[in-house]
Amino acid sequence: MNGSRRDRLGPIDHVAIVVRSIEASLPRYQHLFGLEPIGQPVEMPTQGVRLVFLASGPDPAARIELIEPTEEGTGVARFLESRGEGLHHLCLRSEDLPRDIAALAAAEAELIDREPRPGADGLAAFIHPRTLNGVLWELISAQEEHS
Repeated sequence: MNGSRRDRLGPIDHVAIVVRSIEASLPRYQHLFGLEPIGQPVEMPTQGVRLVFLASGPDPAARIELIEPTEEGTGVARFLESRGEGLHHLCLRSEDLPRDIAALAAAEAELIDREPRPGADGLAAFIHPRTLNGVLWELISAQEEHS
């Protein structure tokens, strides 16, 4: 990838934290940091997760996502079982998700998704942690509106 790549991805859309229980975790985020949920938790049965976004400041796009597995054997459930609660992934906004997926593939990034898939806020794609120092990265279409 060339230096112009940096101009096309970002800013950070959200930071995702895997938790055993949203209800058990949320009060600490509210008490310690004053972070409030943006809406109610959302079930994503196809991913085997439940999640809620927290507003991290006046910019509604700079969010924290609490993600809880709802089914055993899913990627998030395996992550929680092996690593415990904590940072799960970082998400960047993409102005052109198919183009960015293709560019990452051409640059030999190990992609989990070669095609965009439905995410909590529209289309998303994930890059395997082996690509970037053990961190799972998500790209989300920048055209999606956050409520």
